[in-house]
Amino acid sequence: MTTTRRSGRTAPRTPADPLHRRKWVVPAGLILLGLIPMLAGAARLTELAGAPEVTEQNARFVEFPVPVVLHILGATLYTLLGAFQFVPSLRQGRTWHRRAGRILFPAGLVAALTGLWMACFSALPPSDGPLLLTFRLLFGTGMVLSLLLGFRAVVRGNIRAHGAWMTRAYAIGLGAGTQALILIVPEVLGSSPGETLRALLMGAGWLVNLVVAEMVIRRRVRTSVPRRSPGALRSPPVDLPPVPR
Repeated sequence: MTTTRRSGRTAPRTPADPLHRRKWVVPAGLILLGLIPMLAGAARLTELAGAPEVTEQNARFVEFPVPVVLHILGATLYTLLGAFQFVPSLRQGRTWHRRAGRILFPAGLVAALTGLWMACFSALPPSDGPLLLTFRLLFGTGMVLSLLLGFRAVVRGNIRAHGAWMTRAYAIGLGAGTQALILIVPEVLGSSPGETLRALLMGAGWLVNLVVAEMVIRRRVRTSVPRRSPGALRSPPVDLPPVPR
């Protein structure tokens, strides 16, 4: 009579495994969040490809089409490719993570720098104002600094700081998606926000993303620290000198 031994190895996860499907929830949600600005960008590219009639709403885009096109292409690539960096198995794989990072870093810089350029040199649309311009300059600069600090961290071998700064940069870059969701609420209620309220709602979109980013960063830190057993927390015995008699 023969007996079979069970192997201690776990079977590889199949695509039908719930854990396998769960890890794709985050990138799918991030892509869906950025879908509205990506569709708006595609519509803007289609408009610029023709001979659009200049209006108050599109004058700044028609006047400087090159930074607009670069901003849309850079932001779209940054949103789509960056979402997959939040898949643990892909992030831990050095080949994918490094190759994607070499594309994401310049794409993020192009999106942020062209956004800053348009904020500084393009005419403000009627619905914007100095407060929203200040927010755009503040968060746009924050995205550029986050990308540069993340790049410096990885060059110095500080992987934890690299991941934290790149997460903050992605949160700012995805702000347009959260802003679109927030601005839908007053539109559905039938009351279009004024200049100041619209600026505050736009700023809230960036802040919400940054708060979520900090939560993700802290969760990574907690999960990366190995847990010690209760016995490991006890101090080792100390040899005491003999007591003289």
